[in-house]
Amino acid sequence: MSADQGDATADTARAAKDGTTGTNDPARATYSKRNLWSGFLFGVGLVAFIDEAVFHQLLHWHHFYDLSTSEVGLVSDGFFHALSWFATIAGLFLLADLRRRGALWQLRWWGGVLLGAGAFQLYDGVIHHKVLGIHQIRYVPDLVVYDLTWGIIAVLLLVVGGILTVRTRRSRVRVG
Repeated sequence: MSADQGDATADTARAAKDGTTGTNDPARATYSKRNLWSGFLFGVGLVAFIDEAVFHQLLHWHHFYDLSTSEVGLVSDGFFHALSWFATIAGLFLLADLRRRGALWQLRWWGGVLLGAGAFQLYDGVIHHKVLGIHQIRYVPDLVVYDLTWGIIAVLLLVVGGILTVRTRRSRVRVG
C-alpha cells in the first residue's frame, strides 16, 4: 500500500468517526459556525413544531398564549407555528448550502440540532411556563412531574448537543 493510499484510508476512517463522509477539512473549518447555526435553527424549529402539533393540536393541553380567550390562543398558536417553520426552513436552507459547498459536518450539525432543541425546551419551560406564565404544559393540580420531565429532557438535549459541539470544535479540524 502506498503512502497516499494509507493517508486516504486514515482520512476515511477519521471521517466516518467524525460523521464527515464526503467533506473536506478546510471547508469544514471555514463553515464550522454555519454547520452549528444550521443545526441550531433546525432544532429550534423541530421541537417547536413537535410542541405545537402534539401539545397544542393533538392533546389540547394548552395554547401558546392562554391568558385570554380561546380565539386569541388559536391565533397565537398560528403565529408560533409560522415562526417555528421559519426557523426550520432557515436551517434547511443553510444545510443545503453546506451540502452544495461540500462543507456539511454531520456530527457538528446534529450537535447544533440538539442544542437548539434543548435551548427551546428550556426557554419554553422556564420563561413561558414559569416566569411569564403565558401557558403551562398541562392544566392539572400537580405540575411538578410535567415541569421536571420538561426540564430534564431540555438539559439532556443540551448536554448531548454540547458534547457533540465540543467534540467537533473548529480547532480540532486538520487544515492543510
